[in-house]
Amino acid sequence: MSQITTHILDTALGKPAQGVSVRLSLWEAGQWQVLAQGVTNSDGRVVGLLPNEQILAAGRYQMHFALECYLQSMQQPIFYPYAEIVFQITGEGQHYHIPLLLSPFGYSTYRGS
Repeated sequence: MSQITTHILDTALGKPAQGVSVRLSLWEAGQWQVLAQGVTNSDGRVVGLLPNEQILAAGRYQMHFALECYLQSMQQPIFYPYAEIVFQITGEGQHYHIPLLLSPFGYSTYRGS
């Protein structure tokens, strides 16, 4: 399994959000460096965001969720065209699950398992 995983649940519709572009970046030298990207599947997950054997260094990371096209396709209002979740990891190889719970006028996240 990838060290960083994610999924998106559309809480307004009560189902996974399919077709959302997701980008993982590392804060390095004063800017975001893109490490990986993918698109959510029918289960709202990005499978294989990173190679299974890749261990990330300690640092500050960002998940960028491009929401506008998805919300438009679901005929929902577009208040948040994207969401960015910034988090820090220890570099010890632990698994980090960064889910996004989405509705047209709000979103939330937590460290999942």
